[in-house]
Amino acid sequence: MSKIGIFFGTDTGHTRRIAKLIAKRLGDQADPPLNINRVGIAELLAYDALILGTPTLGDGELPGLESGCQTESWLEFMPQLAGADLSGKRIALFGLGDQEKYPDAFCDAVALLYDAVTAQGAEVVGDWPTEGYTFATSQAVMDDRFVGLILDQDNQAAQSEARLASWLDQVIPMLSASVAVP
Repeated sequence: MSKIGIFFGTDTGHTRRIAKLIAKRLGDQADPPLNINRVGIAELLAYDALILGTPTLGDGELPGLESGCQTESWLEFMPQLAGADLSGKRIALFGLGDQEKYPDAFCDAVALLYDAVTAQGAEVVGDWPTEGYTFATSQAVMDDRFVGLILDQDNQAAQSEARLASWLDQVIPMLSASVAVP
């Protein structure tokens, strides 16, 4: 495909809203965002450049039936990722979490996505600074930076739009360079 694919998991709809904001900002560079519970691995593999998003639930869990969601999500999709060849794919990650209520597992689910896609050969782009957040620990921190954009819609929603714009300015050129020209 010649566009960027946007896939997300969600529980409350916040991650879906962020995915839609990303798609709006990307315009015709991206296809409309898709909930991961409505696709198979073939749809994800059709893209050379991807933006994947997830909330973190409870003590650092991906959304899914086992983590208390009403519908399937990333937890149920993960086995499909485990068997996929993501070599040559460039992926940017974003995640939502609550740094005050869950300071010991802040956005840990983003790390689970990171581990899953890199284990299958993908290149992850778009790390993000940890400054401006107050949390104890996060598995999503590598080399003192988050592995993707981190948003706290519960405590810092007013900062989300500016953070998203800055992150997209960083990742769009990297993702666009991966997109195959028809």
